[in-house]
Amino acid sequence: MALAERAAAAGDVPIGAVLYVDGLTFEAWNEKEARPDPTAHAEMIALAAAARELGRWRIGGTLYVTKEPCPMCAGALAAARVERVVYGCPDPKGGAAGSAIDVLGSAAVNHRVAVTAGVLAEETAAQLRAFFAARRRPE
Repeated sequence: MALAERAAAAGDVPIGAVLYVDGLTFEAWNEKEARPDPTAHAEMIALAAAARELGRWRIGGTLYVTKEPCPMCAGALAAARVERVVYGCPDPKGGAAGSAIDVLGSAAVNHRVAVTAGVLAEETAAQLRAFFAARRRPE
């Protein structure tokens, strides 16, 4: 959640991710506005950093993220052979780990990722709600 705050401070949606693999930790937060890059989601940035450091695309490990991954991120997580995803709040409109669709558990995908949902769900959802409420307030 502290990484998500870094995103919010930069004007990005507050989502943070930590990827733990082979004893290494890769931290990231949304940077779509900062870069500008539509693929600069926290999960994608963490995967890219791990691939560079490890020198491979089959990454494995466990990803912790504050919100349920979107279809793009879920596809990348499966492609990178991430073993497990642990996320905070669900995304009923765009989540791809079982809320809107289930990319990570689909038999159509060549690698299935174990999912643990709802860790600190209330806190992560509150963080997102506060961010969007502040953006809607007139200045």
